[in-house]
Amino acid sequence: MEKILLHGVEWQFALEIIGRTIIMFLLILLVLRLSGKRGVRQLSLFEVAIILGLGSAAGDPMFQEDIPIAYAVVVLFSTVLIYKFITWSASKSLRIHRILEGKEMTVVENGQFDIKHENDRDFSVMEFFAELRNQSVEHLGQVRLALLEIDGTLSILFYADEDVRYGLPLFPGAYKQVQVDETTEHPLACMYCGFVQPATSSVMESCVRCKHKQWTIAINTKRIS
Repeated sequence: MEKILLHGVEWQFALEIIGRTIIMFLLILLVLRLSGKRGVRQLSLFEVAIILGLGSAAGDPMFQEDIPIAYAVVVLFSTVLIYKFITWSASKSLRIHRILEGKEMTVVENGQFDIKHENDRDFSVMEFFAELRNQSVEHLGQVRLALLEIDGTLSILFYADEDVRYGLPLFPGAYKQVQVDETTEHPLACMYCGFVQPATSSVMESCVRCKHKQWTIAINTKRIS
């Protein structure tokens, strides 16, 4: 074990590594402050890629004796200048902004999951269930519009209490498949897209929106603020 952990260690250089690490850590903090971001929640994919690149540039001088810290400083501040130029360009051009940042995505519209772009999204329906539950959404009938922002947050517009409709329940206790007859006394919600069949109507075997065949009882409870 001693051979694995300590063989060939130069203790004088080990102390130098501590100093190099402190300097590079402070430089990284300075660079991140210069970028203008205040928290990780504000970072886009482009900015995450920039930070990963900064980490790579800062890592080597911390423990490689033949790489002077001055080289890392040049890389870090060059990256900041490039970042500032690209973000300025993105502020002037919506096309560049979309390329770098991506585009917000509709998750729920008029109480139903949006399925027009379902092949474009990287999230499963169950992940959206969890995100909506975290926002105290009990069923889709409470939601007029929900957008997945480019930073990964979910923005929701709710129906007023008097406008809440029947919708697909999102909590496990109510989200259960039911067997239906030819007619039903309760509104039914498609368990995949949230389409609601009215009560006492002839029951469709498959959903007209997504063609899935699993149904659950829809609910229309009001939101609790």
